[in-house]
Amino acid sequence: MATVKPFRGFRPVPALAAQVASLPYDVMDSAEARLITSQNPLSFLRVTKAEVDLPPDVDIHSAVVYQKARENWEWLIQEKIMVQDEQPSFYIYRQQMEDHVQVGLVAAVSVDEYEQGIIKKHELTRPDKEQDRVDHILTTGVQTGPAFLTYKEDAVITGLMQAAMETAPVCDFTADDGIRHTLYAVAAPSATAALAEAFEHIPVLYIADGHHRSAAALKVRDVLRRGNPVHTGAEAYNYFLAVIFPHTMMKIMDYNRVVRDLNGLTHAAFFERLEACFTYERQQGPVKPESAKTFGMYLASRWYELAVKPEVVTGLGPVAGLDVSILQDHLLQPVLDIGDPRTDQRIHFVGGIRGMGELERLVDSGDYQVAFSLFPTAIEELMAIADLGGIMPPKSTWFEPKLRDAMVVHVIR
Repeated sequence: MATVKPFRGFRPVPALAAQVASLPYDVMDSAEARLITSQNPLSFLRVTKAEVDLPPDVDIHSAVVYQKARENWEWLIQEKIMVQDEQPSFYIYRQQMEDHVQVGLVAAVSVDEYEQGIIKKHELTRPDKEQDRVDHILTTGVQTGPAFLTYKEDAVITGLMQAAMETAPVCDFTADDGIRHTLYAVAAPSATAALAEAFEHIPVLYIADGHHRSAAALKVRDVLRRGNPVHTGAEAYNYFLAVIFPHTMMKIMDYNRVVRDLNGLTHAAFFERLEACFTYERQQGPVKPESAKTFGMYLASRWYELAVKPEVVTGLGPVAGLDVSILQDHLLQPVLDIGDPRTDQRIHFVGGIRGMGELERLVDSGDYQVAFSLFPTAIEELMAIADLGGIMPPKSTWFEPKLRDAMVVHVIR
């Protein structure tokens, strides 16, 4: 069963929500965050990327940054920019990006169930990124950004969510990027009980995005549990903030690759080695793959469509059969010598939201020599691999729209 728990969330006052709510801390660098906060001092980036209020040479993982995050969080409360709900509540978070709509439940989910594998992961995490979130949470006392979870769609939950949205929203705005964010609060005990009971029939939840947030919640729980001689398991630190969407609403975009060089190969030698596993055909314009097992490639101002040879993919398992794995295992590693894409500095990843034009720009700049566009990973592939306990390659999925931080904040102590 999946445990979901209502909580007394902190939310921005409606009139300021559009200014406060921010993109996640990990989709931008410090320079971008400084620019945003210089134009909008109410941005929640002053909490999630508090280095914006410190000298540019500050170590972003130093204690002074986390302390500044705490100070900025407390300022938002003191100024009544963020206020806490009186009653434990669930929240319904609706997002609309052009014609795509997704509706999720904002809830506190169980750290124990993450540890037990009821909340399933599909990616490895980096210890340094985990520790950054641990330090941020322990210093501020709050979970500022939600994990992005999914579950296999359930008609009962869908009906309860739709009923909750018949009330007036507590927050509704369209951000600068054109994405509309609408939030509903569900405080009535009968309604929260019905939602909690409905999720008890959901056997597992899946992490779509937010592996480091989830892993950090476990470490925070362990730290606070050790320091609490009267630990009961009911404390807020035993839960972490999440938004949970039905799998049918998930929008996964392509996650593309650019590589700095051709591993010392001439263009002719590169194409010769590529032909071991792929066929290719020159195209007149950008190639955005329309089906699995095909790829776009931009090299020397020219686009090509690649197709993996059938014999290469015969008998591959769920992970090895992913398009990201095929490209890595049969081209990036053997031809371009990209051994570990998590650490290799010669490869860079570009979310599909930026379009094919960004791939062209990066290669045409001379900073990169070749770009590859991919067909998006399917949510069913992600769930199947998670069910098997498998690990997907890094940068396999790019979810849109992104969840805004500060729509709801969860206090852990």
